[in-house]
Amino acid sequence: MSARHTVIATAALGPVTIVATGEAVTGLYFRQHIRRPAVERFGPEVSFVDDALLGEAVGQMLEYLRGQRRRFELPLHPAGDEFQHRVWREVAAIEYGTTSTYGQIARNLGDRVLAYRVGQAVGANPLCMFVPCHRVIGADGSLTGYAGGLRRKRALLELEEPAAVSAGRLF
Repeated sequence: MSARHTVIATAALGPVTIVATGEAVTGLYFRQHIRRPAVERFGPEVSFVDDALLGEAVGQMLEYLRGQRRRFELPLHPAGDEFQHRVWREVAAIEYGTTSTYGQIARNLGDRVLAYRVGQAVGANPLCMFVPCHRVIGADGSLTGYAGGLRRKRALLELEEPAAVSAGRLF
């Protein structure tokens, strides 16, 4: 199946590209995104008004950014290996307004030694925001890497829990 994409301008995050293949969302990328695939892999740009799936994804993203949505209900199909999918399922389970650490995710997967590999998988997440990797922080509570940049990570965390972030209580 061929991919297609739409680009939506947001005040808080800048332009956001959402990619779909068939009946599933396969990517969400920012303009200055670490590990952003080549634009050619996104397929043709289409209007989200004319594409039911991309329209739903854009609508849910905008509801989230307005504070009107806490969970995304979209068919998602990120490309990745088995370990990455296990990590992304753990990340997807992190509740709105809370955070987890790479070490905690590794413990959930059965071995704290996996923390480095967990970090690599989180960094490779092609669905940031929809699979909320911005909710994964360092063991000391620090804001660690985010494919969209730390400014966007902080903005997303502040959207979800402004008092906790400003007070330095991230988990």
